[in-house]
Amino acid sequence: QVQLVESGGGLVQPGGSLKLSCVASGGVFSIKAMAWYRQAPGKEREFVAQVIRGRSNYSDSVSGRFTISRDNVRNSVYLQMNNLKPEDTAVYYCKADFWRVSGSTYTHWGQGTQVTVSS
Repeated sequence: QVQLVESGGGLVQPGGSLKLSCVASGGVFSIKAMAWYRQAPGKEREFVAQVIRGRSNYSDSVSGRFTISRDNVRNSVYLQMNNLKPEDTAVYYCKADFWRVSGSTYTHWGQGTQVTVSS
């Protein structure tokens, strides 16, 4: 059973930095894409960043402050978050799209890690 496990969340002051990690485990698999989403209290889950085939893209709200990276050997994805703002406070979720032998894909989500930006 494939699992995604996030880590690295916590409490940080405005202007600070955090690095989130997500590791995929539990069997033999091939990953098409990995991404980060977040959900603030009372709001819908929103896209943050994605890396696919070596290319990354970001939401406008984090572009220039966050950097996504992927380690294919470790089946991991990271999110370096700099210049954090209170509005970045949310539960951050890792998402991965896995290839099936047939060529279709299936998706797994991690359990989430809390990021709180507050003075």
